[in-house]
Amino acid sequence: MSEPFWDFSIAVYGASAVQDECLNLQDQFGLDVNLLLLCAFLGAVHGVALTSNDIASARQEVRPWHDDIVRQLRAARRSLKTMALPGVDAIRAATQLRTQVKAAELEAERIEQAMLEQWAKARLAAWPHVSARKAVPTNLQALLTAYGIGPERLDAAHALKHLIAGALKRATEGRGPAREFKIKSE
Repeated sequence: MSEPFWDFSIAVYGASAVQDECLNLQDQFGLDVNLLLLCAFLGAVHGVALTSNDIASARQEVRPWHDDIVRQLRAARRSLKTMALPGVDAIRAATQLRTQVKAAELEAERIEQAMLEQWAKARLAAWPHVSARKAVPTNLQALLTAYGIGPERLDAAHALKHLIAGALKRATEGRGPAREFKIKSE
């Protein structure tokens, strides 16, 4: 089964510094990294210019899944890394469990992206189209606005310069083989 958004995300997220940019905004402002990647994908691949209302709609579409599943798995994985445990056997067991939770978190992210891709497909024809070079930063700034983060607090073109560059590079290179997606072990 082809999942263009997932394949795009794997390639772009693996580019230099993109993961750190995305995780910084996730931790600082509570942004959903999948929505960041969706904005980049729709802009780079389809030349779609989104509004903050579009993004609010996408966010609402996946909010229960993101809040109840993705965030909970992330919290469990992070807790397992920092939890003090008595003895080597408990530490080994917790490390193994953390690996399993990390895999479940990654699958939950993929499911969320599939939900977002379906949401976008239903609206693709109705959205205005512009150049990818204009759409990607416009979409990312609209995402920040949808989260209540105005340009006076954060400029998407500066804060996400590696994501923008990676998305535009991916759009001009074509699809190519996707690499393995990894969740940063913070």
